[in-house]
Amino acid sequence: MYFFTRRRVAGDHPDMLRTALDGLGLSRRTAANPPEIPDPTAGQSQIVPHNAWDDLYGLYLGVLFSAMGISLLAKGGLITGGIAGMALLTSLLTGLAPAPLVPLINIPFIVFSFFAMGRFFASKSIVVSIAIGAAVAGIGHWLDVSSIGSGFASIAGGTFLGMGILCLARHNASMGGTGAVVLWIQRRYRINAGISQLFFDLVLFALAAASLPAAKVLWSILGTVAMNGMLIVWHKPGRYRA
Repeated sequence: MYFFTRRRVAGDHPDMLRTALDGLGLSRRTAANPPEIPDPTAGQSQIVPHNAWDDLYGLYLGVLFSAMGISLLAKGGLITGGIAGMALLTSLLTGLAPAPLVPLINIPFIVFSFFAMGRFFASKSIVVSIAIGAAVAGIGHWLDVSSIGSGFASIAGGTFLGMGILCLARHNASMGGTGAVVLWIQRRYRINAGISQLFFDLVLFALAAASLPAAKVLWSILGTVAMNGMLIVWHKPGRYRA
């Protein structure tokens, strides 16, 4: 994702003011001493594409933040939206570990991203999905947490996960799942990715409400708001180049 910078187009004429003054009979400065006309692009940075190291580091951060968020939510017995929420809900209902469920549930969404977002995006998403699953499994061994408050798991886990999704999106990748769908919707229809994600999350939480305790569902909703808040605030259409 790159910053947009307005560039001067063929129809822009910075000397129009000088021409108008000449037409009114006012004195014209010589070519050797032209008037100082403010450059409309002065102070604006040019677009600088990410290089391979930028992308690699951005994807690493995205995987790290996402895996930490999923681990905190899983430790608190909570769920969230998107592919992470699908994996967490399936884990709570079946007793399976969430780590392998992330890439498994992701398969149909990865297929969608190949056609809707391109091979490069889908290939990155495959690698990211597998890496997140491996990182979640690793965190379970490297970080020993005996207990965690539901409130902390909700807010911290949701925020970590939202930051991870944002890092991935900035470098043209995603965890897959509905994340790929909402990014496609944003590109195609200019609908904010966070708002679209909330819609999909409502469907997921409707399913969760029938099988999870009410308190867990409420804390999970708060964590999902924290996650999507990161996207709503920081992933605005038009701010960055996709």
